[in-house]
Amino acid sequence: MGEARRILGVVFDAVGTLLLLREPVGETYARLAAAHGVTLPAGRLDEAFARVLAEAKPNVHPGATLALAAERERGWWRERVRETFRAADGMARFDDFDAFFAGVWAHYAEASAWRLGSGALQCLDVLSGRGLRLGVLSNFDQRLRRLLAALGLAERFDVVTLPADAGAAKPARAIFEHCLARIGLAPANVLYVGDRATLDVAAARQAGLLALDVGSLSDLSALPAAIDHIEEELTPA
Repeated sequence: MGEARRILGVVFDAVGTLLLLREPVGETYARLAAAHGVTLPAGRLDEAFARVLAEAKPNVHPGATLALAAERERGWWRERVRETFRAADGMARFDDFDAFFAGVWAHYAEASAWRLGSGALQCLDVLSGRGLRLGVLSNFDQRLRRLLAALGLAERFDVVTLPADAGAAKPARAIFEHCLARIGLAPANVLYVGDRATLDVAAARQAGLLALDVGSLSDLSALPAAIDHIEEELTPA
């Protein structure tokens, strides 16, 4: 038997992996928009949001201070929300779009809008018990740190890496390198867990990390066993 290759750290994507929305985006947008004179079906808004987000440039602002980046991140989201309603119905007219958007922005900054992925706490407890270094690497904006704290997760992670920290966003290699430098591990010893084939799994592998699609697990509590299996496969015969 050859020397075993160890996974010494696990880094998670946030939305879609560790954190899940309590209701679809379209339902939230429809509910909040109705109070500002716009009535649209939630399903149509969901479809429009998915199209807009898929076509949008990354919400990253190289060279900006964290404070300036936060302001620009908010502006980026304002434009994506406006584009979503235009895509859903070009005739939709808000009585006060900025007031509506302020409500949307505040909603997603609250822990009540989110829930933990099934098995997340059990998974993190087991991985911490093994002595692994844990991190989050996400394309979300700077609200994520407050969300993690409000959900009782912040103290569980050694590193949280966001585009505002790295001046880059997934799938760029630079954001993974920034995270690795902070977590202090070689890429070959770090497993990245995400929910998107290109933006998470393929991008992490291109940066030299191991990668796993969270959709391959029954829930996150199955991750420790999956890590055991990955390490077995990495061990030379």
